[in-house]
Amino acid sequence: MQRLIRLSAFCNTWIEQSLAILGMTMVAVVVLQVIFRYILNNSLFWSEELVRYLLMWLTFLGASCAYHRNVHPGIDVLSNRLPPLWKQRLSVCVHLISLVFFGVMIYHGTIFAYFVRAQISPAMAIPKWLIFSVVPLSGVLFFMHCLALLFSEFSREHHDR
Repeated sequence: MQRLIRLSAFCNTWIEQSLAILGMTMVAVVVLQVIFRYILNNSLFWSEELVRYLLMWLTFLGASCAYHRNVHPGIDVLSNRLPPLWKQRLSVCVHLISLVFFGVMIYHGTIFAYFVRAQISPAMAIPKWLIFSVVPLSGVLFFMHCLALLFSEFSREHHDR
């Protein structure tokens, strides 16, 4: 259990550092595109496509980091009014339901990435399976973070007794 929690934290740290690099790359490409288009009057044909794909990766990987840190958007009007024991039970139920969703995300994301395996992006000639592989990859990260949070809830429940 502790190994999974440590692995989850390690992966999250690595992903957060990667997100910083992806974000800086995205900003640099947009700035270059503006300079080339409006100052040099010569547009970079690949920049919009690259920024779109970087934003996709930032979104999916960033959401997994938010889930790990428990800072994702949520509706907690009901849970804030519950006693601690019921609040914890509700949290466990939410994590169990989330595990199912993340499993579906992994499964269908993999099927879709396989489906587009022969396609390439128009401007950059990148295989589309590589671009869309972020869906099952982030699904695996979500699943791992969810299991780690679930184990933390169970160990907290065991500790509180």
